[in-house]
Amino acid sequence: MSILSIIIPAYNEEKTIISILDKVINCQLPEGFEKEIVVVDDHSLDQTASHVSHCIKKWPNANIHYVFHETNRGKGAAIHTGIAYAGGEYIIVQDADLEYDPEEYSILLKPMLSGQADVVYGSRFMGGKPHRILFFWHSIGNKFLTMFSNMLTNLNLTDMETCYKLFRSDILKSINLKENRFGFEPEVTAKVSRVPGIRIYEVGISYYGRSYSEGKKVNWKDGFRALYCILKYNIWSR
Repeated sequence: MSILSIIIPAYNEEKTIISILDKVINCQLPEGFEKEIVVVDDHSLDQTASHVSHCIKKWPNANIHYVFHETNRGKGAAIHTGIAYAGGEYIIVQDADLEYDPEEYSILLKPMLSGQADVVYGSRFMGGKPHRILFFWHSIGNKFLTMFSNMLTNLNLTDMETCYKLFRSDILKSINLKENRFGFEPEVTAKVSRVPGIRIYEVGISYYGRSYSEGKKVNWKDGFRALYCILKYNIWSR
C-alpha cells in the first residue's frame, strides 16, 4: 500500500478549511493508495484550529494530522513543516482554499505510477479543464514568471506557480528549501530542475480561482519576490 501525503498550509482559512478537508477525505485515489493529511496551521487567529479539530473528530479514521506554528512564519515555512512531517512515498501541496480540486490527484499520479515521472506539475494553462476567469494582469504575471524561470532552468513548463506539484517524497526531502513565504514555487522549481536525471512532467488541471474579496492572499509584492527568487536560486546561490 502506497501513501500520498497531502500537505495543507492554512492561515485564517475558517471559511474553507472544513470544505477542503471534506473534499480531500472523500476524493478517490488509484487502487493501492491511502492518504495522509497534514494540516499545518501558520498561527491562524480565526477559527481554523477549532474547525480542524471538529474534522478530526468527525472523521477519526481519515489520518488527519494537525501541526500549529507558534508564530506566523509564512506559507513556505508551513510547507517545510509539512514536508518534514510527511511519511508517504509521494507528497502534494493542497491550498486550504477551494481553488484546486482534490479529485484530480489521480491525474497527477498517473505519469508517476506508470514509471515515467519523478515530479508532476498540474498546469492551469493547458488541457480542457474548467478555469474561472479572473484577473488579466495576474495571468500575465504568472506567464512571465514561468517564462523567466524556464529561461534559467531550461525547462518548458506552462505554469511554474501552480500549487499542484506532486513529488516523490525522497526527492523533495533531499532538497534544502529556505523560502518561508511565497517564494517556495520558484525555489523548488529551480532546485528540483538540477537534480541529476530528474523527470518532470506536466498535466492539465482545473482552476476555481477566488478573488481578493473572497480571501485571495497573493499580491503584486509576491510577484516581485518570486522574480527575485528566480534570480537567486538559479544564478546567485546555486
